[in-house]
Amino acid sequence: MEIQEALRIMRALADGVNPDTGEVLAADAVYQYPPVVRAFHRAVRALEYVEERERSRKAPAANAGKFWSRAEDEQVCEELRRGINFHQIAKTHNRTIGSIIARLVKLGKIGPNTPLDMFDPKVA
Repeated sequence: MEIQEALRIMRALADGVNPDTGEVLAADAVYQYPPVVRAFHRAVRALEYVEERERSRKAPAANAGKFWSRAEDEQVCEELRRGINFHQIAKTHNRTIGSIIARLVKLGKIGPNTPLDMFDPKVA
């Protein structure tokens, strides 16, 4: 089963709808219990994350290998100062995480041996 199909089914169930018929599920169905609905929504987010990772692995970042402008350098430095994680900075600039880190090292904002997990918001 492809991720898109799994997402379609999970979204329908999370919305209280039969994925095959489109009919609303009975209010007393186990699918409608609040913990089950929350689990469906959590599963949808996890599948969306996996789908995004697969998509990003297949296609290179749009700005990969392109020239860095002074304005982009300043923006990346400001995002780092504000504590935005590397994944989000890379996504914002359509660049790879590795290129963001390399640029920050070149600009002297982080050292080449800086532990990168200290910039991950999950660690803080």
